[in-house]
Amino acid sequence: MIAAVTSLGAATVSGDPLLAGHIDLAIVLIVILKVVVIFALMLVATMLMIWFERKVVSDLQNRVGPNTAGPFGILQTLADGIKFFFKEDLKPARAQMRVFILAPFLTVVPAFLLFTIVPFGGDFSNGHDGSVELFGHTTYLQLADPAIGILFALALSSIAVYGVMLAGWSSGSKYPLLSSVRASAQMVSYEAALGLSVCSVVLVSGTLSTHGIVMAQAGAGWAGFIPHWNLVAAGVLPFVVFLLASQAELNRPPFDLVEAEQELVGGYHTEYSSIRFALFFVAEFMNSVTMAAIIVTLFLGGPAGPALIGPGWLWGVIWFLLKVLAFLFLFVWIRSSVPRVRYDQLMDLGWKVLIPMSLGWFLLLATYYVARDQHWNGLITIVIGGAIGLTGYGLLRFAIATSRAKRLQGVVE
Repeated sequence: MIAAVTSLGAATVSGDPLLAGHIDLAIVLIVILKVVVIFALMLVATMLMIWFERKVVSDLQNRVGPNTAGPFGILQTLADGIKFFFKEDLKPARAQMRVFILAPFLTVVPAFLLFTIVPFGGDFSNGHDGSVELFGHTTYLQLADPAIGILFALALSSIAVYGVMLAGWSSGSKYPLLSSVRASAQMVSYEAALGLSVCSVVLVSGTLSTHGIVMAQAGAGWAGFIPHWNLVAAGVLPFVVFLLASQAELNRPPFDLVEAEQELVGGYHTEYSSIRFALFFVAEFMNSVTMAAIIVTLFLGGPAGPALIGPGWLWGVIWFLLKVLAFLFLFVWIRSSVPRVRYDQLMDLGWKVLIPMSLGWFLLLATYYVARDQHWNGLITIVIGGAIGLTGYGLLRFAIATSRAKRLQGVVE
C-alpha cells in the first residue's frame, strides 16, 4: 500500500519516467545527484554570468573591465565572494532582525528552484523524447517535470517580490522602504503581462509541463527547415512581451528603478552588507540565467535541435547553452546601451501597452483555435477578431488620453 501511494504521488508530482514506478534507494540517490549537479551548475553559471556581464559591458563601453584575478579576470567574482565573507556584517539598530535575516534567502531560493523545471539537455531529434539512461534508469535531464510546471514557475517568480519588500521594510530606514514599495508595484505590474504572454504559449503547446512544451517544439518544423518554435507558432508578440516583462520583473536595466542611486541611495538593500548583500547580488544574476533558460524553453525549443555527430543528448545540452548564451548577451547589450526609463514610463508601458497587447493577442489566438476546431473560415475570423481587438485598444487609448486631458485641465485651472 505504501509503495503504491508513493508511486502515485511521484507520478502526480513529476512526469519524469524515473519517478513513474517503484521508488527505491537507487532512484533516491539519482535524484540527490541531480540536485547537487544543478545546484553546482547554477552557482558556477552565476559566477560566470557576473564576469560575463562585466566583461561585455566593458568591451561595449571601451573600458578595461576585470583583468587581474585569473585569466581574463575570470576569477574576479570568486575574489569578490571571498571578500564579502570577511566584510563586517552590519545590523541596523531599528531593523526587524528575523525578517531582515530571512529576506535575502527569499530572493535566492526562488531563483534556484525556478531552474529545477528547465530541461537543459536530451535528444529531441528524430522523434526522441529527450530521455537518457542514467545508471540503468531512464530519466530526463532536468530535476523535475511537474504537470503544472509553468504555474510553478509563475508562483516562484511571484515569491521573489516578498524578499524585496521585506528587505526594505525590515531595514528600519525610509529609503529602502520606498525602494521596496516601488519594486513591489513594478514586479506585480509586469507579472500580469508576463503571465498573459505565457498563456499564449500554453494555448499553442497544449500543456503546462516544460518538458511537454519542448516536445511540442521539437521536430523538423514547417517546410522541413523552419523550426517549430513557439516564437513562430504563438506569434512574435508574446515573445516580445515576455522578454520586456521579464526584464522589468528582474529589475534589470533599463527598468532598474528600485536601485536608482540618484534617488534611493542604492535601493532596498542599502542597509545590507557582507554576505547578506552578496545574496541579493547573486540572486540578481542567477535570475538572469534562469529567466534566459525559461525564455529558451518557452519560445526557442529549449534543448531541441538537430543531432549532428555523436550522442544526441550532448547536442541537446550544446543547443541549450548556445541559446541561453545568446539571450544573456542580449541582456547585457541592453544594459549597456539603453538609458534608464522614468517610473511613470515604466508603469505606462506595463499597464497601458503590454497587458492590453498580451491579453488581446491571447484572445485572438483562442479565437483562431476555436475557428479551426469548428471549421469556420479562418481568415474571416481572424480579420473580425483583429478588428475588434484594435477597436478595443483604440477605445482604451482614447479613454487614457481623455483622462490625461482632464487632469491637465484641472492643474491649469
